[in-house]
Amino acid sequence: MYLNREEDSSKGSVSLSVFLVSLAVTVCAVWLVALCGVCGWCQRKLGKRNKPGVETADTPDSARGRGEKKAIKGNKPANSPKGQPPDADGHSSVTDLANSLTGDMVMLSPGSEDDDGEGPVSEKLGRIQFSIGYSFQNTTLTVKVLRGQDLPAKDFSGTSDPFVKIYLLPDKKHKLETKVKRKNLNPHWNETFLFEGFPYEKVRERTLYLQVLDYDRFSRNDPIGEVSIPLNKVELGQLKTFWKELKPCSDGSGRRGDLLVSLCYNPTANTITVNIIKARHLKAMDIGGTSDPYVKVWLMHKDKRVEKKKTVVMKRCLNPVFNESFPFDVPAHVLRETTIIITVMDKDRLSRNDVIGKIYLSWKSGPAEVKHWKDMLARPRTNVAQWHALKA
Repeated sequence: MYLNREEDSSKGSVSLSVFLVSLAVTVCAVWLVALCGVCGWCQRKLGKRNKPGVETADTPDSARGRGEKKAIKGNKPANSPKGQPPDADGHSSVTDLANSLTGDMVMLSPGSEDDDGEGPVSEKLGRIQFSIGYSFQNTTLTVKVLRGQDLPAKDFSGTSDPFVKIYLLPDKKHKLETKVKRKNLNPHWNETFLFEGFPYEKVRERTLYLQVLDYDRFSRNDPIGEVSIPLNKVELGQLKTFWKELKPCSDGSGRRGDLLVSLCYNPTANTITVNIIKARHLKAMDIGGTSDPYVKVWLMHKDKRVEKKKTVVMKRCLNPVFNESFPFDVPAHVLRETTIIITVMDKDRLSRNDVIGKIYLSWKSGPAEVKHWKDMLARPRTNVAQWHALKA
């Protein structure tokens, strides 16, 4: 009798122990699940809170183009194998690569934009001072071109050789020109031009057009900027003097497109790596409304060409993705005399290749180019990317 009661009592104790252990395990499991959920929520909140403005990603080494090189004191020769072109039936893989690549770079602002922006901020082109007056007695319009100020550098040496063309639009057949001022970004012309035998009524129908150009002895003169004033909006009875900001020339060339370039300076290795990433809205150079663009990169020391690299040709494309890197040996003591000239070309199989546009990167170029150069030096071992408007 007592034996049966003891057996029932021990069975009840065992069942109670099993129940308590199961309850404890269940509570621990629920606590762990809740703790993991809280930790995940915290990580997401912290990730959002600490997310940097520029994403980073490992940048794969891109293909290098063929190059030509001349010796410069302190340089080391470097060989670069030819880059591989993307698939002929689309650039999706290369585009993805370039998009991931831009996340690894410092994008400059102002002076650069996101990929969806309208384009680079227009740089200042300087200004020009001139005078206009009309003699009713002699039926003569007088135009005095006085001086220019803060003109951009167009030459390798960081200067320009500016001169001015004068037109009375809509007539562009007859023009007058000032003298060329050598190596001068603040030229003084002080030249007077007379348009004789013009009745006042005819003068008021004309527009005074001044175009400032950089003289080039070996090739086409480079336009710097322009100013136009309808003469019916000017009181011509006496000579009046004006200061006008130069605007980009609209002489039929139009916009030439933009190029995304990154620069990386390594002071330990004495190298500058130029990465030609991609271009957009390139000017169509072919009859079919497209271009076959490629890019040439020249390293200049003072006025001498030292080394040349070039990308592969992208067939029938106005928004090509190149993603090619070119390292150049640049000793520290020649940095101030170094210029990197980037030229976007249109490949032509039957005739001479056409120039779409150029960029000059150095201490002495235009404001946007100088900013890119200085930011490169201020951020060593960092890919510093910036959009640049191509120039004539």
